[in-house]
Amino acid sequence: MRKISRYTLLVLTLLILASCSKFRKIQKSPDWRLKYDAAMEYYKNEKYNKASILLEEILPIIRGTEEAELGNFYFAYSYFYQRQFILSAHHFQEFGRTFGRSEYAMEAQYMHAYSLFLQSPEYNLDQTTTYESVDALQAYIEKYPASEKVEEADSLIGDLQIKLETKAYFNAKLFYKIKRFKAALVIFDNFHKDFPDSKYNEEVNFMGIGTTYEYARVSIPTKQEERFRNAVTLYEEFIDKYPKSEFLKEAEEFFIKSREELAKFADQNKKDT
Repeated sequence: MRKISRYTLLVLTLLILASCSKFRKIQKSPDWRLKYDAAMEYYKNEKYNKASILLEEILPIIRGTEEAELGNFYFAYSYFYQRQFILSAHHFQEFGRTFGRSEYAMEAQYMHAYSLFLQSPEYNLDQTTTYESVDALQAYIEKYPASEKVEEADSLIGDLQIKLETKAYFNAKLFYKIKRFKAALVIFDNFHKDFPDSKYNEEVNFMGIGTTYEYARVSIPTKQEERFRNAVTLYEEFIDKYPKSEFLKEAEEFFIKSREELAKFADQNKKDT
């Protein structure tokens, strides 16, 4: 590794100190115009942290001026380029509310949604931001259907839907494994409604058969017959839809057991009559 000479290190240190000294002087100045021009220059040179610091100081002062519009727009972008997406999402949204007729309004609305998209967490974490991003992207598409960003926005929504689908699938599997039967059946039903074309639907349908059978087995006697019939119905629908399913053998076992239980109820009903 190449060593840095003492002279070079000294020069770099002096340059850094000079740069910091210049920035501090600008910060202390009462002249908002000086700070505004410096912020624009820092932004242009990709020194987004310094740009955001100066803009934050002067934006309340220049509210209503001609410079306020561009200042607020760059302020939001300065956070975006620092990868502070929660802040950039907020400030792009605020820009749209304040400068709704601006030539930058459409871009700001997209960047608000895109910042939320970039803030969306892994599927196994809370997905509040993901839902917010989906809503924001859909709102953008509805408001600007002719925008060149519509196709990209639609693609981003697709990526987010996959994340939500994956979370819902693993959530369904979890409830299936821990045998929370009633809650699991609700989750399975919601999964089919939310993701009708999901690649996981076959497995979720299978889990529905197993859960319905197990739910029937632990139910009170007056509810068992009806629930075993539901398991049989789900199995019949399953084999019609997935005749070559990898879960067919296990599903058949639940079907056979459910039929056996129903046979017992049939015998009991005969004795009672």
